[in-house]
Amino acid sequence: MKSPVVKRSIVIAGHKTSVSLEDQFWDALKEIAGNRRTTLSEIVATIDAGRNQGNLSSAIRLYVLAHFRNPTGGRDVPEHAGHGASMRSTVA
Repeated sequence: MKSPVVKRSIVIAGHKTSVSLEDQFWDALKEIAGNRRTTLSEIVATIDAGRNQGNLSSAIRLYVLAHFRNPTGGRDVPEHAGHGASMRSTVA
């Protein structure tokens, strides 16, 4: 049986790293990047720079969740949303 988690390589701040996410999160992240007219690497670099703790995969999942839970469709979600205290105040 195929694992629902897909590991992909991505370049963040000039360094290659691997991130494991479910296909749905990769798709959502691509959608966010497309809507913002930016690259997947730039979105992930922003998430990485803003996270306080935890692993990058978890930070990305929280970012995507915060983006789609925002009543304006995520357009007003701060770049650091989904990380530490910001997640609680944005989504709570």
